[in-house]
Amino acid sequence: MPPLFSMNNAHVASSGDPPSFVNDKPGRYHGYFENRYGEQWVFTYDRSTKKAELRGGDAGWGQVYEVIAGKPKELLLSSEELRWLDACWMAAVVRE
Repeated sequence: MPPLFSMNNAHVASSGDPPSFVNDKPGRYHGYFENRYGEQWVFTYDRSTKKAELRGGDAGWGQVYEVIAGKPKELLLSSEELRWLDACWMAAVVRE
């Protein structure tokens, strides 16, 4: 089946290689956000392990930030990014 959604990396090469995600495992939630400056974020939540992660191009694609109770550890986000993350969190955990 062809992909439903695909996004190109908008960050410079020094941000590292962007992650690639496929929804081939049941129980995984994926969220994507791009702010008005072109900064991209990807949120993933695994319902079986209850593990949430956040990656962003400006933060370096290779850096994975743990998300606990909807809040990123060791990462400051703008108010719009926090609103998006909150929406992802609600969508990801509401089924539990």
